[in-house]
Amino acid sequence: MKNDLNPARLLEAFEIVMAKGEKTELGKIYEGIEAMTDYDGYNVYLRGSGVELHIGFHNTYDLKYDQAHQRDSFLKKIDALLSA
Repeated sequence: MKNDLNPARLLEAFEIVMAKGEKTELGKIYEGIEAMTDYDGYNVYLRGSGVELHIGFHNTYDLKYDQAHQRDSFLKKIDALLSA
């Protein structure tokens, strides 16, 4: 996959989930996207639709998924969060 995700927008989606979501064991969930962070807050995670997205220091990210349709579904959910 080409490097076409905007880390600032991904962090904005993370903030939306954290502000509007319901508590889970690891973080909060909203509209099918779960958001969580590590103990120091330098690494944040978004997951859903079989995808896990890790956003690290200096706006680096790693998107893990098994099939392209999972990635597409996840990114549609992220877009929906940002468009609301």
